[in-house]
Amino acid sequence: MFSFLSFLWFLRTTKSILFWVYLWQLKEYHIGRFLDHFRTEKGKGLLINKILGIKIFLFAVYFVLPLFVFFAVMFFYIFEVIKLFLDLLGKKLRKPVLTKKTALLILTGLLAEFLILFFLLGSTLDIKAFALWLLVFDILAPLVVSIIVLAFQPLAVLARNRIIKRAKEKRSKFKNLLVIGIAGSFGKTSTKEFLATILSEKFKILKTKEHQNSEIGISQCILNDLREEQEVFIAEMGAYNKGGIKLLCDIVKPKIGIVTGVNEQHLATFGNMDNLLSAEGGGELIESLPADGVAFFNAKNEHCRNLYQKTKIKKFLYGEQALFSGGENIFGAMAVARELGMTEEEISRACEKIENKFPGIKIKKGIHGLNVIDATYSANPDGVLAHLEYLKALPGKKVIVMPCLIELGKASAEVHRKIGKKIGEACELAIITTKDRFKEIQEGAGEKAVFIENPKEILEKIKGFTREGDNVLLESRLPNQLIRELII
Repeated sequence: MFSFLSFLWFLRTTKSILFWVYLWQLKEYHIGRFLDHFRTEKGKGLLINKILGIKIFLFAVYFVLPLFVFFAVMFFYIFEVIKLFLDLLGKKLRKPVLTKKTALLILTGLLAEFLILFFLLGSTLDIKAFALWLLVFDILAPLVVSIIVLAFQPLAVLARNRIIKRAKEKRSKFKNLLVIGIAGSFGKTSTKEFLATILSEKFKILKTKEHQNSEIGISQCILNDLREEQEVFIAEMGAYNKGGIKLLCDIVKPKIGIVTGVNEQHLATFGNMDNLLSAEGGGELIESLPADGVAFFNAKNEHCRNLYQKTKIKKFLYGEQALFSGGENIFGAMAVARELGMTEEEISRACEKIENKFPGIKIKKGIHGLNVIDATYSANPDGVLAHLEYLKALPGKKVIVMPCLIELGKASAEVHRKIGKKIGEACELAIITTKDRFKEIQEGAGEKAVFIENPKEILEKIKGFTREGDNVLLESRLPNQLIRELII
């Protein structure tokens, strides 16, 4: 009985370890982003739920009904192991992307499991007390994994600093390399891609890869991909703390800076708008440019215009002629190309190679002849509003499927009211997949907004509401199951 209970506990606790390492990795091991997750409905559900409540109740009544608690724990662990195998079969098991760091964290977690079992099995506990202690460690698993993650952070910082140092040393050897830094709350990736396509017409370029905008990502790009023949390095820059963009600038030494647009995205992690404007808002990027550097700002964005006014070096506004929100990104890329001496003919020829000039979305064919607008790569308030404006102009019924946005801090309620109002103007149906700010969205969208969490129910709702030629906009992170079944 001891062995069987240990086996069940080991399997369900391993699943728990995989999930919590996955969540830490998803939040990029940033404690502010990790803690902010628990302000969302899903995050709260991880800490306050029926199963956890029952387990805490069982712990409390153990001293009165120990045999009952033993059988209840056995039942729970059998149920959780069955659920584990069902998740495996259905490919629903949430686990981290395997890297050296996650492998180390998982192995440490598994070692902790073995040590706990070794200690308990070597004690003189009876089966009822044994079950109680397994229950205690079960309840504390999220805390244990978080302690393991934080315990390795000093080592991670040392490794990070070593990588950054090597990247700086390599970068310093490329005296003639022109570096273009791109900062902002939104529009960075599309501007980078537009700029890389255009500049490739004349220059040999290097660009940071997808999701490679942190100090480690940029440093690894330099160490692995930077070559003597390359003339221009386009670095997308992301940060979640004040000083984060300055660190990136110290690594790459940009001469040209582009600030693509600033809003409340990630406000929760920065703490206040001043910190956000300093880092993600482009202040640190502009301050890091040399006296002969050049700065470019999105003319459509109020924060960018304010920073433009304060900037003393050579500077440009771009995107005034953009017909839709987000369309200014390609004009920013074109403005930089002109500054680097490219002719209008060269720029025009390069722009013809850009297949999707609307940033952040991909048009795909959906089931039953639907047009699916895939904007699941990332989401921010301005992007959602721009995509809704685009959707508004299309023929046929319009449906949006999206979760509430996260990491908006104090601005969250007002942002979601604006999104709700735009939904009311653009859509016939809005399916909201999380509860966090559903109330605020519904204030603007009215009865058009419905809350549905289950992917199968979402799919059935779409099928019943739409017909061939109608449009479905997918925003932000959505269940893979829904995306797979909706897109051909």
